[in-house]
Amino acid sequence: MRKAISIIVASLLAGCASYPAPSPEAVPRVTAVQPETPPSMDPKDSILFWDAERRSAAFRKMERYFAGLDVAPARTVRPLPEGPPLSSAQQQRLREFARQTDAAGLMVLQDGKIRFEHYGLGLTPDDRWTSFSVAKSVTSTLLGAAIADGAIANVEVPVTSILPELLGTAYDGVTVKQVATMTSGVAWNEDYTDPASDVARMLAVTPVAGESQAVTYARTLKREAPAGEKWVYKTLETNLLGLIVERATGKPLAEYAAEKIVEPAGLAGGMFWMQDLTGGNIAGCCISLRLADYARVGQFVLEGGDGVVPDGWFEEATDAAVSFAPRAPGFGYGYQWWTYPQGTYGAQGIFGQAVTIVPDKRMVVVVISNWPTPTDSENRDAFRAVVGELAAAL
Repeated sequence: MRKAISIIVASLLAGCASYPAPSPEAVPRVTAVQPETPPSMDPKDSILFWDAERRSAAFRKMERYFAGLDVAPARTVRPLPEGPPLSSAQQQRLREFARQTDAAGLMVLQDGKIRFEHYGLGLTPDDRWTSFSVAKSVTSTLLGAAIADGAIANVEVPVTSILPELLGTAYDGVTVKQVATMTSGVAWNEDYTDPASDVARMLAVTPVAGESQAVTYARTLKREAPAGEKWVYKTLETNLLGLIVERATGKPLAEYAAEKIVEPAGLAGGMFWMQDLTGGNIAGCCISLRLADYARVGQFVLEGGDGVVPDGWFEEATDAAVSFAPRAPGFGYGYQWWTYPQGTYGAQGIFGQAVTIVPDKRMVVVVISNWPTPTDSENRDAFRAVVGELAAAL
């Protein structure tokens, strides 16, 4: 069964850390979950290639298909009161967008109040839905928490000062900031449609006893540019970032997230975070939350992190360390956050998941979806257009 999980999760985006067992006081809050049915051993049966109906079933119940850690709901749930509803025309526009883009859920918060809430594909408010690379922004937030806790001095420390096993690899001489911004200069292929890509192969590597699969795969990589000079999107680097946080704090990501995100953000439905074969949470992928809980996370970030991260952390983390101009003026990448024009920023994942934050409108917009393909620039642009229309009108 472990080999089967390796084949399938390798196609998803994964790889993280081997870590110590949860501390006794955390055990009631974080529990291990095993899939009800072992995954197929056929690599062509990866979730990336399932039909829409099969994916829809999996996206709402990933724990039936993959191993992971389940975090209990917050002891004190943050209320999301009803705010003034959007206009009839705005609601119609959002529902039409949801229908056209296979959205399972769409929510708009303003001033912490629900102004619009919609469900599709049979999803209910009590169901969770996976978010793929939205997890990257959660991992970034845990990096901020580790810095606030003093476990990591700052983002300028060398990766090898925390992960000495990367000495002599392509990551020797790379800082935590360069990993967080994906500017390590290490060559990488993130093509989800290519079975020979790095993202498809990184968990096909045979696990080495006592070593994270992320480290094992990192040993095989080469440098293509000086550190800090070239941006390439790499899920492995988020997995390394998660390992850095785990090593520095001495806690698995799900346990640390229970303390630093689930509780302070007041999540009502808890969290499921998928694991790799070493038992480490997949830092770059595969967190499942309720629609309203994605909105609560967005609100938590919008409000500055409730003392969990250093003062000004989100301003720093969502400042465009990398600019995509002139090809895409106003767009860029921060510490695992996408940055957009007019100070807007967000988290996003394949198959149509996004948490977008519009600070000057005190607004959070969340969409969870089941696109026909992992990436779809037309659907992504349509979501940005909807958010832009709302921001201009509110």
